[in-house]
Amino acid sequence: MDLWTDFTRKFQAAFVTGDRWKLYLGGLLSTLELTVFALALGTVLGVIVAVLRSAHDQQRLGQHNPILAVLNAVCKVYTTVIRGTPMLVQLLIWRFVILPTVRDYTLVGALGLGINSGAYVAEIVRGGLMSVDAGQSEAGRSLGLGYLDTMRFIIIPQAFKNILPSLGNEFITLLKDTSLVSAIGGAELVYYAQSVGSRTYEVMFPYIGIAILYLIVVMFLTWLQGRLERRLRQSDRRS
Repeated sequence: MDLWTDFTRKFQAAFVTGDRWKLYLGGLLSTLELTVFALALGTVLGVIVAVLRSAHDQQRLGQHNPILAVLNAVCKVYTTVIRGTPMLVQLLIWRFVILPTVRDYTLVGALGLGINSGAYVAEIVRGGLMSVDAGQSEAGRSLGLGYLDTMRFIIIPQAFKNILPSLGNEFITLLKDTSLVSAIGGAELVYYAQSVGSRTYEVMFPYIGIAILYLIVVMFLTWLQGRLERRLRQSDRRS
């Protein structure tokens, strides 16, 4: 009975007293907002970098565009630096070195997450673009389509099916990486769990609670990704 009483008391202190469960829901909402913002930024950056690098790599023999070469070099430095350094270190640099005067630490964290994700999305998208047969590009150009139109209407739709699993995994990883934003003072699930723990002097229930929330969201996203992949496979069979 003493163990059950102690369990009940700690559970109530972590989730019930003062409607603290609302803090976890607010943290979950902030985490999802962080993830969506970072994913949007990372996708835009990743697609731009992937298209630039693919355009450089797919130049015909004897052709050399100096502007494209410079842009390709910048993109390679970007992906190398971002993928070669820890996410936490990057967030600390954004917080204390690049944007030390910005007080919205959650926004700083979202920016750091998005730029980090962009490097990984770029390699995923570039791999998908390069996996499409080169004859597809030649067919598009023979129909009078320019490079951008060929990418938009022919290459990218085919590449999307190839990269969907990797993009889904990147999205799930990004969701979990939002927990690092608390290290620079950003408000998300871990931040609110730490806040509750500092008030109750008991961290077991807050941390286990947010772990369960992360697990539920990840399982839902995994299920959603699986359904989308099955639909794409079905559409391929019908076509």
